[in-house]
Amino acid sequence: MDIHWRNTQKPARFFFLDARSFAAVLFVLVYARIWTFCLVFFVMLAFWFFEQKGLTFFAAIRAFRSWLLGRHRPANVRRARRRRIDFGGR
Repeated sequence: MDIHWRNTQKPARFFFLDARSFAAVLFVLVYARIWTFCLVFFVMLAFWFFEQKGLTFFAAIRAFRSWLLGRHRPANVRRARRRRIDFGGR
């Protein structure tokens, strides 16, 4: 049995998927309809896809946000810049 402290950061697994994807399964148990089964299937498919790309769910959300915002993100927006003030030499 090889239990080590560095294994504490690993995500919880339920069979072959991230355990967070099975929160949707609880929704199906409470409200069992065909559309909820389809929703759970697509959620699990999304988690599997993220895992194949080497991303966790939250890393995938950050990557999507980065893709949505684009490549050019200035450090200071134009309206936040301060105007020049000339105090003059009175």
